[in-house]
Amino acid sequence: MIAAKTLVHALALTPAAILAWQIREEWLTGSGGLGADPVAEIEHRLGLWALRLLMVTLAVTPLRQLTGQASLLRFRRMLGLYAFAYATLHLLAYLVLDLRGYWTQIFEEIVKRPYITVGFLAWLLLIPLVATSTTAAIRRLGRNWGRLHKLVYPIAVLAVLHFWWLVKSDIREPLMYAAILAILLGWRLGRRALSARRTAAAG
Repeated sequence: MIAAKTLVHALALTPAAILAWQIREEWLTGSGGLGADPVAEIEHRLGLWALRLLMVTLAVTPLRQLTGQASLLRFRRMLGLYAFAYATLHLLAYLVLDLRGYWTQIFEEIVKRPYITVGFLAWLLLIPLVATSTTAAIRRLGRNWGRLHKLVYPIAVLAVLHFWWLVKSDIREPLMYAAILAILLGWRLGRRALSARRTAAAG
């Protein structure tokens, strides 16, 4: 299990490490491979990995149900925390590199641009999930912990919507993530409906 967790950590950190190296090269030589608009590329890549890790986090439960490997659930918290980390870096890149320190403008941008509104709301909703991700919080909240962490579903919807509205023309990539999310949420609804039918039949 230690080896598996080490591998997950390494895989989750790899995109950040590659991006950090490219930023360094861009700073030193001007040729870090970040394209004509390095700021937009940095923001996009961090946001994309936040969304990918969020999708992988949501995929853990269906994979556990399909494979019967309960040990997969041990990775869900870790993946969720990495999704939040990338989302936070995405927000910080926007504040520092795009707004260039004029952080008070964020509130104007939130009101003016719907894609920023939903993205910022998704990030805010992640905060209580991260704050209650500890074993102590799980024990303290009891059943309320599960209810609180169902926020991950609207968070995922908001994240996909943020990406969709951000893209100006080619929506194929956000459409792909929307389809993945629809499958993941559809799986959960299907399992819940099947469980309800079985309960009704048994009663």
